[in-house]
Amino acid sequence: MSANAAAERVARDSYGRLVALLAARSGDLAESQDALGEAFVAALETWPRDGVPANPDAWLFSAARRSLIDRYRHLAVREAAIPALQWLDALHAVDPADPMPFPDERLKLLFACAHPAITAEARAPLMLQTVLGLSAERIAGAFLLSPKTLGQRLWRAKQKIRDARIPFDIPETSQLPERTADVLEAIYAAYGTGWDDVAGADEGTRGLTEEAIWLARVLVQLLPQEPEALGLLALMLYCESRREARRGAAGEYIPLSEQDPRRWQHALILEAEAMLHAAAQWRQFGPYQIEAAIQSAHAQRAISGHMDWPAVTLLYAGLVRLTGSLGAAVAHAAAVAESDGAATGLAALAELPAPLTENYQPWWALRAHLLRRLGDRAAAAEAATRAAGLSEDAAVRAWLLQQDQQASPPQGERSGRRE
Repeated sequence: MSANAAAERVARDSYGRLVALLAARSGDLAESQDALGEAFVAALETWPRDGVPANPDAWLFSAARRSLIDRYRHLAVREAAIPALQWLDALHAVDPADPMPFPDERLKLLFACAHPAITAEARAPLMLQTVLGLSAERIAGAFLLSPKTLGQRLWRAKQKIRDARIPFDIPETSQLPERTADVLEAIYAAYGTGWDDVAGADEGTRGLTEEAIWLARVLVQLLPQEPEALGLLALMLYCESRREARRGAAGEYIPLSEQDPRRWQHALILEAEAMLHAAAQWRQFGPYQIEAAIQSAHAQRAISGHMDWPAVTLLYAGLVRLTGSLGAAVAHAAAVAESDGAATGLAALAELPAPLTENYQPWWALRAHLLRRLGDRAAAAEAATRAAGLSEDAAVRAWLLQQDQQASPPQGERSGRRE
């Protein structure tokens, strides 16, 4: 493996684990990230000359640790630096021959980033950057913020962790509920970032779905009585079961309604069903459980070949009431169209506030689909063009623009139930 490839592999697979361990010892998240960044620079200078070490993770950890020690020794006159220096001095160099030289502290870091002292809007982005190594630019896009605004929030949050000496540890049982929702949000946002890269073209997002599922599994082990943690894991497993069916042999985009259920991973569906059933036993329903129940209804198509659209419509209505999210509202309109007809679905879609839908790609894609079903080909083509312009994935754009070309002449309103 080349030096650059090895560094990219560690950055993708181990960045969060290394930052978490460094920050847990130093108590300074920003300094830990900077030190690890310097270690990566050193690796790219050293490895091409000396060869990739047997354990790149351990090499980077040791280099970052030395960098942190140097930083804190220069700051030793500050009382706040002394505890961190003592922690790091007590942490001896790792053995490069040990394949797992240090523990995984990522879940502790997630809960530290969810501390009530950190502003609510900064918690999930902070987790995505520190635990999963996402750039501020990518996170800003996910939260509809400018990179500058997000960068300022992240900087203030890291300063708060350092100055308030927020501990990097699993909080007491009584403190878990107030932090769990933020942790779940960050895990799901990480999964969504990887899921949206349907083509797998962005190297920076590869592995994020697996990482998010791993974190959810660990969280379920920590909180086996938290139904929303079970619901989130079920939701991601349902989605992951369809990963390979989202693309055709030539890389073309295949929407859920047209996927071949035989290409779904049924082992993951069965696991998701078990998780959802376990969550339902607590009778404390939340948004992740509702979304998982919707995905379960889609999964039933692999067994019966049919969809219970009235039930899905009710589930989406409940999700809208719980979250008020635009995505849930658009999905509800789509379910209404399948259950009660395209005209009714289009009316539900038109009720959504125009300022919110103006640049929301799913709204335009659904509008194009429903107008096409009603026979208004000109308006449908206009909406499809708008949706394609708002799509980042080339295959999705191509699929949107091809629908009018492939559609047969309208023969009246369909019944709504999709086979």
